[in-house]
Amino acid sequence: MAKHLSDRDIERIVGLLDGWQDKLSWAILSKACLRVIGTTPARQTLYRFQRIQEAFKGTKERLKLAPTEVKTPPSMRVAMQRIARLKIENDRLTRENNCLLEQLVVWQYNAAIRGLSRGDLNRALPGIDLGNT
Repeated sequence: MAKHLSDRDIERIVGLLDGWQDKLSWAILSKACLRVIGTTPARQTLYRFQRIQEAFKGTKERLKLAPTEVKTPPSMRVAMQRIARLKIENDRLTRENNCLLEQLVVWQYNAAIRGLSRGDLNRALPGIDLGNT
């Protein structure tokens, strides 16, 4: 039976893709997941999650456009790799944020056509009575 991926597993896989430098395929990513999450999920399992799909697509595009490396001192190379990784992570998070904003617009529209007011949407969640659980 296939292992279901938790939110933490998905975050780790997306982080792995943020720092990816080599040739990339679904099979290679699946094998690389072993050291990150302790299992090798099937390609279909990985593909099922939108965040992983988007990160995979972004990594493939980044690798196509990657320039050849110039000789630099090791300390400079480490700093450049860190900056590149942070830029990649920032770009991915920006794309994810834009997807979430698009989803919010859809929800706002659906709420408006069903007559829900802003007050209805902003109502606090009911309290949890720990004595009855």
